[in-house]
Amino acid sequence: MEQLKRMAIFAAVVERGSMVAAAEVLGMTASAVSQQIRKLEQSTQVSLLHRTTRKLTLTEAGVGFYQSSAQVMALAQEAEQRLAEMRDAAVGELRIAVPVGFSGRHLSDALAPLLQAHKGLSVQLFFQDERIDLVEKRIDLAIRVGPQEDSTLVARHIGDAVFVLCAAPSYLRAHSPIMSPHDLVSANWLLLSTTQMHETMSLQGPNNQAEKIRIEGRVACNNLLAVRNFTLAGMGISLQPEHEITEELTTGQLQRLLPGWQMPPVGIYIVTPRRDVQPAKVRYAIEALRRHLLAN
Repeated sequence: MEQLKRMAIFAAVVERGSMVAAAEVLGMTASAVSQQIRKLEQSTQVSLLHRTTRKLTLTEAGVGFYQSSAQVMALAQEAEQRLAEMRDAAVGELRIAVPVGFSGRHLSDALAPLLQAHKGLSVQLFFQDERIDLVEKRIDLAIRVGPQEDSTLVARHIGDAVFVLCAAPSYLRAHSPIMSPHDLVSANWLLLSTTQMHETMSLQGPNNQAEKIRIEGRVACNNLLAVRNFTLAGMGISLQPEHEITEELTTGQLQRLLPGWQMPPVGIYIVTPRRDVQPAKVRYAIEALRRHLLAN
């Protein structure tokens, strides 16, 4: 790094024509500039400048070294300019990981205005319910539902999802009625999971009643839409985000079970790798998603 610094000083001396002029530009003293040039010549063991009381001239080696130094400085300035552009303007590829359930219009409605406003921005979306390594996959931000326990990530709470118990009419006609939380224990469950076929569910009911029941899955999937399709096919009971099945509830394709009992709301988060400074594309996307998802 010291050698790169000396190359920059040498290039400034050549371009300004004197140690004094270069010192003014660099915010250094003329003696400090002279000392750095001397160290550069000592380290390379080549004379780069002819010094007289009236002017400085380049040696043959100095001419070639200046050309290389100028190229290095130009590349450094270009790299710095690109970083500044990414910091201040929404440009480049934005990589977003999203649960499958968000593949509807909510996400496109949030991102479309951002893409229209910033022509240098592109978006690549990764839809999957399993959590992926944001750093390994170079993900800029992710939407995640549920507790966020990874301390290496930054999680911003933007709202809550309400999950409802539901089943298709065909399943309810073929099985015992669901009248209380205890009736859920013997039901055919469809779970969003690939690690286990059972889980414990907490329910809150009338008069601050609380029940915690253990449910066993007949089908487990790593994709919420697949769970929903099994539910629509009458294969069992599942938990679904209320805002995603409004149409199915309205048309009667799915029926809400135990309307007096509810699961606690589940947090929705925008998650990013832990960085002190986020590029503009990420900041703008976070704001667009936060504003749109909170409004819906």
